[in-house]
Order: sequence, then structure tokens, then C-alpha cells
Amino acid sequence: MDQLNRPDVDAFKNLQKTPIIVVLDNVRSLHNVGSAFRTGDGFAIEKIMLCGITGTPPHREIEKTALGATQSITWSYHKDVAEAIQQAQAEGAKIVAIEQAEGSIPLQEFTISEGEKYALFFGNEVHGVSEEVMEQADACIEIPQFGTKHSLNVSVTIGIVLWDLVGKMKLV
Repeated sequence: MDQLNRPDVDAFKNLQKTPIIVVLDNVRSLHNVGSAFRTGDGFAIEKIMLCGITGTPPHREIEKTALGATQSITWSYHKDVAEAIQQAQAEGAKIVAIEQAEGSIPLQEFTISEGEKYALFFGNEVHGVSEEVMEQADACIEIPQFGTKHSLNVSVTIGIVLWDLVGKMKLV
């Protein structure tokens, strides 16, 4: 850790965070949940909100991929995604669905506003982002794809979207 110049958990908690909230909307796989924590830590996001059937720490299967990031990332659980939407809006975040949908914006064309906070909603591995989120979203982002499959794994999607947005925020 010293050679990589990485902060310990206590120092990380005091760092200025990237103004992004990752929201997992009924994500089934505990490995995907753990990956979201680890990726969120890597980009020093503000927090993660877990909704509905999404598993919560502490859990052995989450820790397999989180590798301790459940200790560094602030997180909360919301029984209903509507609670997460309301909380994110109360914190001044723009609601952004990550979904293939009519009217979605290709990721590379999505522009951010300086000083803005974003709550990124990632959906269930089979059903995607819930209709409730889609109805209240300020924007919908889609990652263009060219193969035979119609979607990427949610943990891969989280990594791609966070990398792109953090880069646009000029924090990379």
C-alpha cells in the first residue's frame, strides 16, 4: 500500500469524494455488489445505496469481490428504490438511469455540469433499472455495444460508467 501511495481506510474516509452516488436497484448477485464497492472505492465515490433485494454487508460473498471496500465506502440500504430516489434528490443529486431505453444518451455524448452531483442507478441483471427510476430520471445513459449480447454485466457497466464520468469531471 505504501508503494502504491494508497490511503488507509481512516485516511480514505477523510478524502474529498467524487460527487457520485452509485445506486444498486435490485441487483441479485452478491459478487456484483462486492464489485460495486471495490470499484466505488477505486474512484472514491461519495457512497453506495443498496435497494430492494440487493444484498448488504457484512456477507462473505460480497467480501470475496469487495476485498474490504465495504469498510471504506459509506453505504445505506433502502427497502424501496423510491426511498433512494428521494434521498438522492434531497442531497441535490441528478437522477441518472444506466439503461438501454428509448431516448437514452450514448455514454460518450453525456455531458456533466461542473459542481453537480449524480446518483447513478444500475439495475437488476435480468430486468434492468426499474420503471419507477426511469419515470423520475433526469437522464438515461446507454453504453453503445456491437456484439450479439444485449447487455454487459452490471459490475462491468459500473466500472465503464464511473471511469467515463470521473474522467469528464477531470479527476483522473
